[in-house]
Amino acid sequence: MATALQIKSLIRNFFEEDKEKFVTSALQIAASEAYKGHSDFARELKNIIDEGRQAIGRVVAFPAGLHELIEEEKTFEKLPELIVQDTIRKRLLRIIQEYFQQDRLMAHGLPFRRKILLAGPPGTGKTMTARILASELQLPYYSIQMDRLITRFMGESSSKLRQVFEVIQAHQGVYMFDEFDAIGADRGKDNDVGEMRRVLNSFLQFLEKDQSNSLILASTNNLKLLDKALFRRFDDYLPYQLPKHEEIKQLIINRLGTFKPKGKLDSVFTEALDLSHAEISLACFDSLKEAILNEQKKVEPLALQEAIKLRKHIYNH
Repeated sequence: MATALQIKSLIRNFFEEDKEKFVTSALQIAASEAYKGHSDFARELKNIIDEGRQAIGRVVAFPAGLHELIEEEKTFEKLPELIVQDTIRKRLLRIIQEYFQQDRLMAHGLPFRRKILLAGPPGTGKTMTARILASELQLPYYSIQMDRLITRFMGESSSKLRQVFEVIQAHQGVYMFDEFDAIGADRGKDNDVGEMRRVLNSFLQFLEKDQSNSLILASTNNLKLLDKALFRRFDDYLPYQLPKHEEIKQLIINRLGTFKPKGKLDSVFTEALDLSHAEISLACFDSLKEAILNEQKKVEPLALQEAIKLRKHIYNH
């Protein structure tokens, strides 16, 4: 059943009349019960919560000026949809396990993993990972718009960043700092500017001091650009790679579903090497559309291979 920490949080939010936090706490209990295998109870609880949310509405009161900087997005993705190497999958399961059993860890003075650095080429699943964690943990998902933090608030960036971390403290959720290179670049680089150094220093301080129950994720396409001081501030680091042969096979089968061609597709899998997960998915969707428009029940292997070749041409140019 629900943990002592979850029950205390639920009761506290009720008496504080904080409906948003009350709903989040209730969703945590539902997700925790589902994780323990109590699927019927979790489903019933989730239905009750959904009905209640429709009645009371859902409004997150962000400070003025942060609505364009922090964007909330609905998440529906689940872990089985993510095709990554086994090491990444195991570490994601560890993050989920620690979250649901955080009270056991806290009883021994140990924090759960919640500050995560994701690194790897574009389209390899970093953003999808953040969305999946939000969905699996039944937490709201917030995307931090890094370009707006820097370009729009130049000179005020550190102040806005402080407000972002105040929101992280006040509103439990999964917060994704996408394209973190914008502020996380090595402070020793010759092309760095004073403003960016101040923003990065502020981020490091806020991240280290943060004691919220939110998950904070930062992603980068180029790990070499990041300041080395960042790594010790994160609880875990997940390195993403372009998919190998077996992952490509799983990805294509997953994306095509019942439209998967019969027979061997080794030449198709080989053709897809050096493409990202996102590029391969787009090629699958293109071939799916062609099959549907031509009233075919299966994707033609040649059509799929041509779609992959086209994506490879676009990707390389």
